[in-house]
Amino acid sequence: MIAEVFFVSIIAGFVGSLLGIGGGLIVIPFLSIVFKFNMHQAAAAGLVSVIATSSGAASAYVKDRLTHLRIGMFLQLATVIGGVLGAILSGFLPAKVLSLIFGILLLYNSFLMIKNRKSVEKPQLASPKISKWAKRLKLYGSYFDKIQNREIEYSAQNIAGGFLMMTFAGILSGLLGIGSGIFKVLALDTIMKLPFKVSTATSNFMMGVTALASISIYLARGDIVYDACGAVAVGVLVGSAIGARLMPYIKSKYLRTAFALILIYTSIEMIRKGLF
Repeated sequence: MIAEVFFVSIIAGFVGSLLGIGGGLIVIPFLSIVFKFNMHQAAAAGLVSVIATSSGAASAYVKDRLTHLRIGMFLQLATVIGGVLGAILSGFLPAKVLSLIFGILLLYNSFLMIKNRKSVEKPQLASPKISKWAKRLKLYGSYFDKIQNREIEYSAQNIAGGFLMMTFAGILSGLLGIGSGIFKVLALDTIMKLPFKVSTATSNFMMGVTALASISIYLARGDIVYDACGAVAVGVLVGSAIGARLMPYIKSKYLRTAFALILIYTSIEMIRKGLF
């Protein structure tokens, strides 16, 4: 079992770091469906994979100036509070309900990503408008896009809406053990209007802290399967380090398409498991 979990975890870390969604999106269904872990044990391993993904990708994204540390730290307060609440709530919900909720949420988000798959960062003729709060909190910045060979400037928009969405993302992280990277990326990309690569990199940075706040609840309840979680941690760390080095050279539209395909498959499997 350990070898299979390790191999799948490498893939999970690679994909998770590219898309900012955490390895739990792949690890949880794999452990639940193939090795028949109960949903709480799989969710705990998913949180381990999220922490490892964040650790493996963070340094590379910070070096490439893709991660906006100030935006990440500002929004982390909401996700940590939500993460603890979600982990507590998970103890009162049966495994089939968790699987069904997980699947439905993923399916909905896959349709959103397909709809927006052609969205790319377009050249700006002028610097982006910086709102009063974005300026006060310094929630703006720039990075050099290696595909477009130019500097891209950006500024966070709708800060209040993004903060609320991050609270919801934190609750889902603790409830489902997924790191809620999909919702964080959507909040950063569609609500706060950040470039897609900045959204995924900042999501990677944030979700490790959120998962760390949640996993203590699972540890106290005895949901940690230590040998499986060890294989997950090492495999995801290797995969995420590789993915982080490749992501700056991949076009955003390809990342969106890959994201949507993974979500569709995973959501169908988890809905099936929750219904039958």
